Amino acid sequence: MHNHAIYPKRSIPAEYRKHIWNCRPLIALVLLVALLALVGCSESPSADAQPKPQRDTASGFGTIVAVGDSLTAGYGVDEGEAYPALLEKQLLSDGHFYRVVNAGISGETSSGVLSRIEWVISSLNPDIIILETGANDGLRGVDPQVLEKNLDQIVKKIKANGTRVLLAGMKLPPNLGPVYTARFAKVYPKIASKHDIPLIPFFLEPVAGDTRYNLPDRLHPNAEGYRRILSYLYPYVLETIKQMP
Repeated sequence: MHNHAIYPKRSIPAEYRKHIWNCRPLIALVLLVALLALVGCSESPSADAQPKPQRDTASGFGTIVAVGDSLTAGYGVDEGEAYPALLEKQLLSDGHFYRVVNAGISGETSSGVLSRIEWVISSLNPDIIILETGANDGLRGVDPQVLEKNLDQIVKKIKANGTRVLLAGMKLPPNLGPVYTARFAKVYPKIASKHDIPLIPFFLEPVAGDTRYNLPDRLHPNAEGYRRILSYLYPYVLETIKQMP
């Protein structure tokens, strides 16, 4: 909030006041034209009356929300280069009338997703949610049981709304230890099986560890990496769309 008291008041010089006074007819004319334009806009057809895209009977018309962390948000690349934007473009190009909302938040854990998933559902009313979360849990050494409980609750809340879930699996670098990484990796297929939802085995499968497709941190995909991820994810998304009522 601005504190207007810090800005000194300025008076208008007399010669400028005289000029403004003489310009009153011109000002009135401008205001009249603006008013007529406003009235004209109010008489235009409403948004509901505008032609809408025809519903594709094969795939429906709706909203896909990509929920996740920086891997979904598109850390380090332009918004249009992150996978949600690429996915929407590809779907529309192929005649599937879906918009894809990027609901990724960099640095978020599964606990963060759990805390906001009801807001995502109520505000965006998605038909499908692509759920990608857990990488930050693993990098912080969070107990995989916590991740499992969070994913369980997240999926329950999504399904309770009648929304389809496409779960993106995650794996961790081997330097975190074989026991921990194995326990972590088992969480995703367990949740997918329990809730009978489709699973993408490993979200970063096409780019993991490859310097050509990642930023210098070797953790986040670059623009080319996201194009490869889209190609990998796309069949899973199409199959989920196919299952829509």
